[in-house]
Amino acid sequence: MSRVQNRQLRSKITTAAEAATLIRPGHNVGMSGFTGAGYPKQIPSALAAQIKAAHDRGEEFTIGLFTGASTAPELDGVLAEVDGINFRTPYQSDPIMRRKINDGTSEYADIHLSHLAPMIWTGSLGNLDTAVVEVTAVHEDGELVPSSSIGNNKTFLDRADQIILEVNSWQSADLEGMHDIYYGTRLPPERQPVMLTHTGDRIGQRNYRVDLDKVVAVIETDAPDRNTPFKAADADSQQMAGYFLEFLTHEVKQGRLPKNLLPLQSGVGNVANAVLAGLAEGPFDYLTSYTEVIQDGMVDLIDAGKMSVASATAFSLSPEYAERMNTEARRYRDKIVLRPQEISNHPEMIRRLGVIACNGMIEADIYGNVNSTHIMGSRMQNGIGGSADFTRNSFISAFVTPSVAKGGAISCIVPMVSHHDHTEHDVQVLITEQGLADLRGKSPKQRAKLIIANCAHPTYRPLLEDYFERALKVCNGLHTPHDLRSSLSWHQRFLETGTMAPA
Repeated sequence: MSRVQNRQLRSKITTAAEAATLIRPGHNVGMSGFTGAGYPKQIPSALAAQIKAAHDRGEEFTIGLFTGASTAPELDGVLAEVDGINFRTPYQSDPIMRRKINDGTSEYADIHLSHLAPMIWTGSLGNLDTAVVEVTAVHEDGELVPSSSIGNNKTFLDRADQIILEVNSWQSADLEGMHDIYYGTRLPPERQPVMLTHTGDRIGQRNYRVDLDKVVAVIETDAPDRNTPFKAADADSQQMAGYFLEFLTHEVKQGRLPKNLLPLQSGVGNVANAVLAGLAEGPFDYLTSYTEVIQDGMVDLIDAGKMSVASATAFSLSPEYAERMNTEARRYRDKIVLRPQEISNHPEMIRRLGVIACNGMIEADIYGNVNSTHIMGSRMQNGIGGSADFTRNSFISAFVTPSVAKGGAISCIVPMVSHHDHTEHDVQVLITEQGLADLRGKSPKQRAKLIIANCAHPTYRPLLEDYFERALKVCNGLHTPHDLRSSLSWHQRFLETGTMAPA
């Protein structure tokens, strides 16, 4: 039975190929999707075919693409493959999309996830011509039941000139009631406090409201989300997780954190999963999470009775756990809240709730500055995502990385980062498999000694010590000593020889 219950929208059901023709060259298009959850499954490939046909005829056809965050190969990948994206924001992780950004085919604005919705409302990124949004169902009154991610969908639906809906019956109908769609955000000077004071608070409505006259096409699909299995945590990840959990335990003993900690935020990956696994075995109960994505480990914590509520904007689940969520969504509805990312990543919320943030990075320097986006200074990897939303505003901000990469050819602790994303003022804790450096209340020189001793790999530790001692002698001021002639020489050496280590 069709999940499109509204008569007006049922009359607009069509094929993806027909709907894609409504997207024209030069359109700015907002598409749903956050990680591999809730992205449109049919329109992107149909649009890619249309773009390729235009290119084969010698015609220009590209679009500007806005999303919640990264999506899936069936969206970013297929459109990038046909050179269909002239502008992309705010975050991506697809290898084809990444290549097009780095070879100059596509322009990319690496925007904080909390910033995009207000920028769309102000029009500072241009007009939003089309929204393509996946939903779970359309009610008789025209309300749209959100899918497995929310991201920027509310803003796309509000601001786009025209809307194309994909109604996906693969998504569990029992997801309804898990979402909290807040319609109270305003632009300055009308902005008001967001009255969310506890992680599980619901301050909005269950479903999207939409101007039905703007909906120009409806596609019915039953295609699954692209869910990628997580790798088992390796020894380094388990070691880093262990250091972080020891740190949290110490903070509780010192009276700086409550026994159930504060709401947790973690990036996606092996270390995050290892931390969550450690929490399942640790002494903390009644945990909460205020984060971007619900991961497997959070579902396990809920099932074990260790986590009472988790708030996010999307799922990022392995295939096994996605199937569990689809089957048992009703059981999780009072323990999981999915919100628009302008609320999940809202600085006001993160600061008020006192979030404990833990994110990955590419490299850190000896003074605690962090690069989380660029390889060797110029090459974009994925983007800043929401890491800075949480880092700048959290109660405790931690970053994790192995101490070396590329089999030891790269040190992830360097004299000076080749690109700055998070400054030393926002970074409180650094963790590698070598150890943990608590940087709070330390001067730059004190931080340098601590990071080199605790976080650097033994192969590179003497080289960092030598750099620091040399910088003390040649710098023009002793607050943050640098030898500017050699501060980025490690990166240059890698580009020229394939390793940061000197011959």
